[in-house]
Amino acid sequence: MKKAVVLILLVFVCFGCGKKEEEKPEVSEPIIEETPKEITVIDVNSKTRPYAIVVNNSTVAVKVQTGLQKAYLVYEFPVEGGLTRLMALYKDVSDLTVGTIRSSRHNFLDYAMEHDAIFVHYGWSHYAEDDEKELKYDYINGIFGGPFWRENPEGLAREHTAYTNTSKIKEYVAQKGYRETTENGLVLNYDVNGVDLQNLEGTILANKVIIPSNGNLNTTYEYDEEQDLYKRYVNGNPHIDYETKKQYTAKNILVQKINTKMASDNYYWDLETVGSGEGYFITNGYATPILWSKESRESKTKYSYLDGKEVLLNDGITYIQLQSNSQVLSIE
Repeated sequence: MKKAVVLILLVFVCFGCGKKEEEKPEVSEPIIEETPKEITVIDVNSKTRPYAIVVNNSTVAVKVQTGLQKAYLVYEFPVEGGLTRLMALYKDVSDLTVGTIRSSRHNFLDYAMEHDAIFVHYGWSHYAEDDEKELKYDYINGIFGGPFWRENPEGLAREHTAYTNTSKIKEYVAQKGYRETTENGLVLNYDVNGVDLQNLEGTILANKVIIPSNGNLNTTYEYDEEQDLYKRYVNGNPHIDYETKKQYTAKNILVQKINTKMASDNYYWDLETVGSGEGYFITNGYATPILWSKESRESKTKYSYLDGKEVLLNDGITYIQLQSNSQVLSIE
């Protein structure tokens, strides 16, 4: 009887003695997802309606310009008197002082409309007045009051002393009951991976870009390789923000060559913004030829490469330079 008990115990102890050790399952490495790249100069998904603010660019007022560094897009237009005027676009920017503010021209409205922007200015030409009233477009004009005040730290003539503020504009827009959102989308699109022009047809080096106006003013951009930006100059002098004391820069420059003529009153300029033409896209030290087209005053201007593909921007501030075909663009 004892032998039987011993045999049973041996069988129990040795049960599975020849069994192989189970393999442990492989542990996979954790998946680390990259943070999605985003455009920082503007929220491309924002539905906020932008402000298009007309900024004084006369030779005496350049030194007191304020607030351009926070615009995501700035237009420079030729105007009468051999000068230019700026129109800066802002979106979702609060409590920013912008100045000095000057009067509108009717062709500025063509670009405010394509952005569905609230048009902000101080005064207007009679052509601009007629158009804004006839089109019933949402504008804020300083001659009727509103979010403007005057400062004159440099002793300039009165027309060079008006300022505004984006937060004050927002409050005024709410009082006026203007629409504050838009479904229009951006006029210009961005490439989150960056744009490289080097291999495109017709691309040339662009370390210095000189854009003469119709008379007394030259706008120049010089490429800073270390910052990968273009520094902006007016008549050979660094273009400096009066408040921050920093030089204005651009990541993207679009030169849009247009036909110009005198308006019927033989005083104001008439810019042929509707139609098509040529130009250059300049970024990261290179310039490539482009084409532009605009079907109507309110439609979006389309910018394309010579092969028809849409021009996409690098992340950063963009300047669009409208230059008369009668003036020579210099790219070095």
